[in-house]
Amino acid sequence: MRQFSVFPVLALILSCCIPKEQVVLRKIRTVVIDTIEEGTPLLSGEAVFYNPNAIRMKLKEINIEVFVDGEKSAHADQKLNSVIPSHDEFTVPLKIRLTLKKTGLWDTVLNLLSGKKYEIHYKGYIRVRVHGIGVKVPVDYTDEIRLKI
Repeated sequence: MRQFSVFPVLALILSCCIPKEQVVLRKIRTVVIDTIEEGTPLLSGEAVFYNPNAIRMKLKEINIEVFVDGEKSAHADQKLNSVIPSHDEFTVPLKIRLTLKKTGLWDTVLNLLSGKKYEIHYKGYIRVRVHGIGVKVPVDYTDEIRLKI
């Protein structure tokens, strides 16, 4: 009787399920300030991702730290259950409460009213599920925006 090893078969099955290319963050669009509560602006927008793979997935989690002008200003941790179409773009709404600690309330309000430009850096990961297997996809995106209320 031949001995049959389960490990090569299991590795082959898992390699077929994992996406060949990573889901990519293309841009953050329609970034606006919704409100200011206690000197804290609420940044909202849409994250536009692209799935280059031929398989459909599910977006389960977004875990991204937001840096404003090099200072950590927020952390977005959203649990989702969204379908990611194959070979297509998809959007995810973001709502992130920023803390601009290096300036006070008055300076923050003046900067927002004057339309100061900020460099926003999004760094973290998204977690997708493919055929029941979780995959972590890194996110590293920088944009310069002018925040106005």
